[in-house]
Amino acid sequence: MTKKFKSLGLMSGTSGDGVDASLIISNGKDNYESIKDKFYEYDNKTYSNIHALKEKINNKKDLKKLGKEISELEREITLFHAKIIKDFKNQTTEFIVGFHGQTIYHNSKEKISYQLGDAKLLFQLTQRKILFNFRKNDLLNGGEGAPLTPLFHQLITAQNKLNLPLCILNIGGISNITIINEPIGSENIFSKDIGPGNCLIDQWVRKNSNKKYDLDGNLASSGEINEIILEQAQELYANRIIKKRSLDVSDFDISFARGLSLKDGARTLTDFTASLIGDELKKIINLINNSIKNIYLCGGGRKNKLLIENIKQYLPSTIKLTLIDDFKINGDFIESQAFAFLAIRSYQKLPITFPNTTGCKKPSRGGELIEN
Repeated sequence: MTKKFKSLGLMSGTSGDGVDASLIISNGKDNYESIKDKFYEYDNKTYSNIHALKEKINNKKDLKKLGKEISELEREITLFHAKIIKDFKNQTTEFIVGFHGQTIYHNSKEKISYQLGDAKLLFQLTQRKILFNFRKNDLLNGGEGAPLTPLFHQLITAQNKLNLPLCILNIGGISNITIINEPIGSENIFSKDIGPGNCLIDQWVRKNSNKKYDLDGNLASSGEINEIILEQAQELYANRIIKKRSLDVSDFDISFARGLSLKDGARTLTDFTASLIGDELKKIINLINNSIKNIYLCGGGRKNKLLIENIKQYLPSTIKLTLIDDFKINGDFIESQAFAFLAIRSYQKLPITFPNTTGCKKPSRGGELIEN
C-alpha cells in the first residue's frame, strides 16, 4: 500500500490579497482527501506593497536593481506564511509544506520565475519540511513553468467520477485550461494559459477606486461598453508579435481604457477579457477535442457573473459551463490544494509537469526540499 502524507499547500495568487492554505492527505498519485482550507488576508500595506513592487519590475535587470526592496518584502511575506503554518501546527499532526510564494516576475523565455518567499527562513521558523521553487526545473527542461495544476485537476475529475473528456477553466489573475481526455494514470492531459482572468479588471478597480476588485461583476454590470476602444484592443491583441503558451500579468495592461469612467472601464475590460477567454477556449477545444461538452469553473473569476455570461456568448450552445463547487469542491482552494499535492509528489521525486501541460521536453520533477 502506497504511503500517504499530510501536506499543507500555501498559495498566494496574482491578486496579491492574501494566502490560500489547504491541508490535504494523499499518496501523491491517485487519491486525496481535503482536511481544511482557510484564507489568510494580507493587511492593506502588504497588499499595496506587492502591487507597487510588481509594477516596477519589467525585466530581469529590475530584479537586481530592486534587490533591497524585494528582500524586505520577501521577509515580511515569509513571516506571514510562518504564522499560517504555526496556526495549522496547533490543530494537527506532522505535515510537509508546499510553499509557492508570491510571484512578482515570470518570463519563460529567460527561464525565470521569481516568487517572493525565503524557504530557508520559513524552515528555521517552523521546523517543517519545506518544498518550494516548483517552476524552476520545468523551465530548465524547456517548459513554460506554468500551469502546474493539471495533474491535480485530473485527480479531482477521477475522484468525483466526472465524465471524460472535459475541460477545467481556472480564472485567476491569468486564465488557464486543462483538457482531460483519459483517467488518472494517463499523461494525456493538455493545459495552457489562454488569456487574462481577473488581472485587468482588478487593476482597473484598484487604480480608480478604493476597492480591490469588482465584486460579482456589479460595477461592470452598471457600465457601458465602449465599442470602439474594445475593438481596437481586440485587434491589437490578435496582431501581437509575441505569442506565448504561459502568460504573466505583465503581458497585459489597461492603458487602452484610460479616460473611461470607473464603471465603463470595468465593463469594457470585462468584455475584452471574456472575448479573449472565449475565443481561445473555442479554438483549443476544436483543435484538441471537439467532443467536449462540459467546462468546469474554478478560481476567483468564476464569481464574476457578467464575465461568465459573456464567455458563454463565444462558445457553442452545446457546451455547458458548471461551477466546480457543484460537486462539493471549493473552487477558491483548488490551487492551494494542488500545491499541497505537488509537494507530496516532489517529496516522492515524481514528475509534476509533462510535455502537453507546460511544453517541457519530457516529464519533469519539480520543487526543492529544505529539511535541515
